[in-house]
Formats: sequence, structure tokens, C-alpha cells
Amino acid sequence: MGAERTGHGWWVDGRCTNCDVARQFAPGLIGEVGGRSAVLRQPRDEAETGRLHAAAHACPTRSVRPPDGRLDPARDPFPMPLDDTGTVHLCGHNSPHTAGANSYLLRRPDGTSLMVDTPRWNPVLAARHEALGPVTDVLLTHRDHAAHGRRYADRFGARLWIHEGDLDAAPDADRVLRGTEPAEITDGVLALPFPGHTRGSVLYVADERYCFSGDSFYWSRTTADLEVAESVTWYDIRILAASLARAADRLRFEWLLPGHGDRRHLPHDDMTARLRHLATRTRDLRPRPVDFTAVRW
Repeated sequence: MGAERTGHGWWVDGRCTNCDVARQFAPGLIGEVGGRSAVLRQPRDEAETGRLHAAAHACPTRSVRPPDGRLDPARDPFPMPLDDTGTVHLCGHNSPHTAGANSYLLRRPDGTSLMVDTPRWNPVLAARHEALGPVTDVLLTHRDHAAHGRRYADRFGARLWIHEGDLDAAPDADRVLRGTEPAEITDGVLALPFPGHTRGSVLYVADERYCFSGDSFYWSRTTADLEVAESVTWYDIRILAASLARAADRLRFEWLLPGHGDRRHLPHDDMTARLRHLATRTRDLRPRPVDFTAVRW
């Protein structure tokens, strides 16, 4: 395990890959120390203890450990509502087979749901999501997050979506997005092909409120702004810049919900201004070697 335990409280073991997931769920309690996550201080109340349990059940390597070392299934909060509307739930249980990506359940007014990317495969987790309503579609943002898509889609009896640019990662997909023009998934939900991070990257936007951005862009706590993972671009940063330029004046949302990096809620106009600025900044970037350690979380 490579444990580095120094006390008798919560701790992070040596399997940590510095994916940032635990820090998103327990800010101020878990932080980055020496290129990996570490417990900065012990919880002071039940609310803080709950945030650590969320971090532990989301961590893809199960590196966040409670005092007795055993995760308590009764303290698993997922699927967990994003806000008080209950429209989006965080799936948690991030999978090492999807590079530890976040995934989301999007609930629709008719009682059905769509899953954007997936948590680790587990039939118990699938049943929890089904309990919130029938899941009609599993939407893959790109190839890196495709590992469990077919299993979840088959379990739900749902359609599996991917873009043709990444079709080899899910060749048995039920629906294939093509080109760069937006496509309707269902009422109020659009797919916006967004090549750059990979050839077949896609954004999914719901109700002009929620933007599921995959790995195309994210909120950085370091810069307090929208960022692209310029050091982890598998296809072409110049193509990503072109995608941002196309979207900057027509993409409207309030919640940014990425696969990697932090979430953020801002007014429409603020998000639009930041997206335009990101498009301008990204236009000046050039391809560089992949370096996971250079990502500005």
C-alpha cells in the first residue's frame, strides 16, 4: 500500500496519484503536499467528517482512509445532489480505468436520467442510480472515459453515445455523433462536438445551465479561472483553440462540470466572459509533450 500514516486520524495512503478528486470534495481538509494529496487537518464537526467520507468514496485509488482504515458503506453519500434543485447528482466512485474522472447523473423533468461518463462499474452503484429514475442514455465525453460505458448502458437498457472521432474506444456505441455541429440528445440537452483534447471530445449542455465539459476545460483553483489542460492534450491544442473559438459566443451555462479539475457555479455572463478569454489565451498555445505534473489544479 505504501502507507505514510503519521497519526490516528484520517490519512492518505501511498497509492495517491494526485488526481485532485479528494481535494474537490474536502477542500481545506485535504490538500496537495509534495505532489500528492494529504490530510491537512482532522475534521472538527460532522459536516467536515461528511466531506471526508465523500472524498474517500470518490477517490479512484481508495487512498483516503478513515481512522480505522475501513470505509463505511453507510457513510457513502453517492449519488449526491450537486445543488438544491436535484437536477444533477455527482456519481462519485471515480474509476482508475477512466483516469479517475468525475461522472454525473442528469435528471430530466419527465423522471428519466442521463449519465455523463461513468463511475467505476459496480451493480450496487448502478442500482442506486436506477432508483432515481430510468436512465435512458449514457453520454461519453471522449475516449479516456469510455471504459465502463457499455456495461452501464446494458444494465440500464440505455443508449450509449460517443463521437466518431473516438469511436474505436466504444465501437459498439448505439449513437454516434458526427462532425462539429451541435446535436440534440433529448429535449433541453445538446451535444457539442469539441475536438482538441481528443479527436472525438464532446461537451454536453443541459438547459443552458449545466455544461459537462469532459477534459476540454475545467475550473482551476490555482488560477481561479477556466483553464485547458494544455500539458495533457492527446490530439491537438490548436484544434482545441478552434473549438473554443467556435463556442465562445454561443455556449451558455452557469455550472461547469468537468471530468477532471474543479466544478464552478457562476452567472451566465461571467462564464461567457471567461470562456472568451480562455479562447483567446488558448489560441497562443502550441503542442507540447504530455506532462501530468504540469496541470494547474
